[in-house]
Amino acid sequence: MPTIVRLFLVVVFLYLFLVGVSFLEAGIAAMGAGFQQMLLREVANPLAGLCAGILATVLVQSSSVSTSAIVGMVGSGTLPLQLAVPMIMGANIGTTVTNTLASLGSIRRVEEFRRAFAAATVHDFFNLFAVGLLLPLELITGFLSRSAVWLTELLRGADFDPTQPGRSPIRTVVKYPVSQAETLLEPGTVTGVIFLVLGLGLIFLALASITRNMRRLVAGGIEQAMNRLIGRGGGTIGIFVGIGVTVAVQSSTITTSILVPLVAAGVLTLRSAYPITVGANVGTTITALIASFAVVRPEGLTIALVHMLFNLSAVALIFPVKKVRNIPVRLAEMIADAAVRRRVVVLIYGVSLFIVLPLLGVILL
Repeated sequence: MPTIVRLFLVVVFLYLFLVGVSFLEAGIAAMGAGFQQMLLREVANPLAGLCAGILATVLVQSSSVSTSAIVGMVGSGTLPLQLAVPMIMGANIGTTVTNTLASLGSIRRVEEFRRAFAAATVHDFFNLFAVGLLLPLELITGFLSRSAVWLTELLRGADFDPTQPGRSPIRTVVKYPVSQAETLLEPGTVTGVIFLVLGLGLIFLALASITRNMRRLVAGGIEQAMNRLIGRGGGTIGIFVGIGVTVAVQSSTITTSILVPLVAAGVLTLRSAYPITVGANVGTTITALIASFAVVRPEGLTIALVHMLFNLSAVALIFPVKKVRNIPVRLAEMIADAAVRRRVVVLIYGVSLFIVLPLLGVILL
């Protein structure tokens, strides 16, 4: 397929993605106050919100989908910003399940699996470490949400009027299909369900298509960029490569899943791949920022900025100090050694971290 055609398809699917977020926003609003109150009860506790973010991302296998949905809920006024922040952090943890699954392809080859599982779990431990540091700090000081609100006012203007979506031509064009659908259907639960399903379907379809086309547009360049880091130890260059590749393919999962077999094969060392993984965390925040274009309320942009600031803060706090930076690496190497000795560790680790503990958190908290 010619490059110009692929670029055109990317633009079309990007539009459909924004329409999907807008349908999601309208669907949540159409479900009524009862649904919104139920949702708020489920995530009223910050730890419950964190666990809900993990579970939602594990279920859809994409932090881009879950964070876009969160932007839609915040943008519709259904989910307050303070409750959405832990959910965004949970999405960062949930997205790492794909790396763990990717590492299982080497499970029959001991040394290869050791390297693959360490490359997969270093992402887990970095994000867990980041949440452990930043969630309590956010709950005490609100520094992420306060900073994001300040940036929102700077970018959209403190006098932004949510009753006038026509001020933004992007929102006007994106909102048009939703407005037409709203004129055909009566507000209510059934309409809300239809809009929710349609919105999520469009988000899934659009993100999958954007990712597929963008990956083919940059095919070969991803591996070449990563291979150029061999012998340099990654560092700052690796972070920027991770950001660039993830923004290009619109998926941190693709970036990190490519790293797992490269480390397993010995093409990259764990310490060279680690900065690229960290950069992928930052790069994936672009999806939520794009999703915020489709929502009317400025809070949609604010939660997207919280996502970006959270990942940037994690890099700033963890990466500069060598002893702190190496904590996720050492933990990943330790659990990889344990997994090689006893394969059941892989099952216990994956099921506990991504299913059992988050599920218990949502139910009990």
